[in-house]
Amino acid sequence: MRTFLLQVFCVLMLGSLATCHLTGETDDTSGAPSFEERIEQAAEDIAVERSAEEEWLDDRLFALGTGLEGKIGIAVHDPARSRMMHYNGTQLFPQQSVSKLWVALTALDQADRGELDLSETGTVRVDDLAVFHNPIRRSVIANGSFSTTYKDFLERALTASDNTANDMVLRRVGGPDEVRKTLARKGFADIRFGPGERPMQSRIAGLEWQQGWALGKTFFEVRKQVPHDVRQRAFDAYVADPVDGATPVAIASALARLHGGELLSQESTARYLAWLDDVKSGPNRLKGGLPDGWSIGHKTGTGQVLDIVAPGAPADQAGYNDVGILTAPDGSIYTVAVMIGRTQVPVPARMDMMHGVVRAVAGYHEMVNGPGLAQAEPATDAS
Repeated sequence: MRTFLLQVFCVLMLGSLATCHLTGETDDTSGAPSFEERIEQAAEDIAVERSAEEEWLDDRLFALGTGLEGKIGIAVHDPARSRMMHYNGTQLFPQQSVSKLWVALTALDQADRGELDLSETGTVRVDDLAVFHNPIRRSVIANGSFSTTYKDFLERALTASDNTANDMVLRRVGGPDEVRKTLARKGFADIRFGPGERPMQSRIAGLEWQQGWALGKTFFEVRKQVPHDVRQRAFDAYVADPVDGATPVAIASALARLHGGELLSQESTARYLAWLDDVKSGPNRLKGGLPDGWSIGHKTGTGQVLDIVAPGAPADQAGYNDVGILTAPDGSIYTVAVMIGRTQVPVPARMDMMHGVVRAVAGYHEMVNGPGLAQAEPATDAS
C-alpha cells in the first residue's frame, strides 16, 4: 500500500520538480526526512520490485522510523534472498562505538595475513587512557600500568566497549589510516572511520584534546565551561557530517558479509562472531526485543548529550545505535542496523522502536518461511 501511494505521490510531484527550484532549506530541525529525501526513497521504492512480504517489512520499517522524532535510519538485510529493506538507510549517521567493529576487522585481517600476532602483549599507561567508558582505567590508576594481549584488548573493546582497549588496538594496527585502508579494500565506501575517540569526542564538544582530561570527571567539568554557542555549533556540525559516519545499509551489508565468511578467515570469523555474541552493552536495545528462540550478536554505539539545556528539559543526543546479526530458531540470519543520529526522545521510547524492528524481522521471517503474507495477515484497507 505504501509503495502504491508513493508512486502516486512521485507522479504528481515530479512534474512540479521540473518547474520549481528546491533549495533544501527548512526550519524543521526534528531530523524527519526532508522533501527531497522522501522523493528519493519513493523513487527507490518504485525501482525495486519487492515481494508482498518484503513490502510488509518495508512498511513496518517506515512506520517505526517515522514514529520516533529525530534523525532515524534503519536497515534490514536478508542474506538468503539478497534483499535489503530500509528506512533512510542510505544516509550517513554517527557511529560512535559501532566503529569499534572496523578496528577489530582491521586487526583480525592483519592477523590473518601474518602482520599481527594476537598473543603479543601491550601495556596501557596513564598517557594512553581514553575518554568516557574505559574500565581498564581503574587498573591503570591503581597499578600505574596494565598489560595484556592484543586478543584481550580486542575482546574488551567489543564486548565491554572499552575505549582505551580499542585505542590500544587502533594504535597497534597503524592508526585510523590503516582502518580506512581496510574498509576501502573490503569495499565499504559508505563507512567512514574517524580520528579516534579522544580527538573526535573533544571536537564534538568544541574542544581540543588534552590528556589530563582522561582522569576522573575532568573532561565533563571542562566541557561545562565551553560557551553554549560553541558547543552547539560543534555538535550540529558533527551530526550534519559525522566524521565517523556510516549508512545503515552499508553496516547491515558488512555484517552479512562478515557472517558469511567473506571478510576474514574461518578462525577469525568464528572468533569475531563469538565476541559479538558476548557483548554486554545495550541489553535492552535490539536484544531486548528478541522473541523466544531468537539470538543476536551485536554492537552498540552511544554519543554525547548536548546538555546545555535547563535541568529537566529534553536534550539532544548524537548517536544512539545498535547493529547486529539476528539468528532465528531455524538458523536463518538477518542483519540489522538501527541508528538514531539525533533525538530528544526519552531512552525507553528509543528502545521500544528497536524492539519493534526486531519484531518486524521476526514477522517477516515467519511469512517468508511459513504461510506467506496472504495467510499470515488478514486483509485490510489500512495503509
